[in-house]
Amino acid sequence: MEILGYFFLFFVGLTLGILGSGGSILAVPILVYLFSMDAVLASAYSLFIVGITSLVGTALNYHAQLVNVKTGSIFGIPSILSIFLMRKWIVPAIPDKILQIESFSLSKNTFILGVFAFLMILASLKMIYGRTLNKGNEKKTSVFSLVFFGLLSGLITGLVGVGGGFLIIPILGFLTKTPLKTAIGTTLFIVASNSLIGFLGDVLNYSIHWNFLLGITGLAISGIFVGSRIVKGIPTMSLQRSFGWFTLMVGTFIVIQEFIMVS
Repeated sequence: MEILGYFFLFFVGLTLGILGSGGSILAVPILVYLFSMDAVLASAYSLFIVGITSLVGTALNYHAQLVNVKTGSIFGIPSILSIFLMRKWIVPAIPDKILQIESFSLSKNTFILGVFAFLMILASLKMIYGRTLNKGNEKKTSVFSLVFFGLLSGLITGLVGVGGGFLIIPILGFLTKTPLKTAIGTTLFIVASNSLIGFLGDVLNYSIHWNFLLGITGLAISGIFVGSRIVKGIPTMSLQRSFGWFTLMVGTFIVIQEFIMVS
C-alpha cells in the first residue's frame, strides 16, 4: 500500500500542475488510507507538501505571466491569518470525541474528513455545471469582498488542513472573472502562502518526521513540472470540468469510506 502511496504522491504534484488544486484533496486521503496516518497529522504533512510544491508551481506560472500578484496578496493575507489561528489554537482544542449518542460516535478525525468531503462535493458541482470561468474580461472586485472570502477560505483551509485551491479557483473565477489559467497560477501563489504558514502552526504542536516528509515532497515537486507542461495544451472548459469531476470522485470516496463502510 505504501508503494502505491508513493506513486500517488507524484500524482499530487501532477494534479497541482494541471489544475492548480487537488494536491491536498489527494494528499490527505493518501496519507490517511495508504500510510495509516492520523487525519490531523496527515493534514499537517499535507500543508507542507502542497505548500512547497505550489511554491514551485507559482514560479513556473509567474514566468509565464499567469499570476495576478495583487489579487493573490489581497485575498491571501487575511487567509493566512485565519489559517494560522485555526491550526495553532482552534484545531488542537477540538476534542477527540465530538459527539456520542448511544452506539453512534463522531470522532475529530471523522468530523474533519466529513467537512472536507462536503466542501469538495459542493465545489465540484459548481465547476461541473457552472458556466466557464474565462468568459468575458476580468472585472474589478472590491477589496472588502476579496478580504472576506480570503478570511472564509482560510478558516476552512485551516480546519481541514488543505491548501484550499478547490475553493479558491471557483471564488477567483466567479468573483473576479479571472481567466481559468490565470486563476490557477494565482491560486498556486495563494495556496503556497496559506499552506506554509498553516504548517508553521503545526510545527509548534506536532513532532515531524522530516526525512519522510521531505522525500514525499520531492516526489510531488517532480509531478508539478510534468503537470505544468501538460496544462498548456488543454482547453479551458475541459480543464474546468475535469477539475470538477476529479474533486467529486475523491469527495464521494471519503464519504463512503468514513460514513458508509464503517456503519
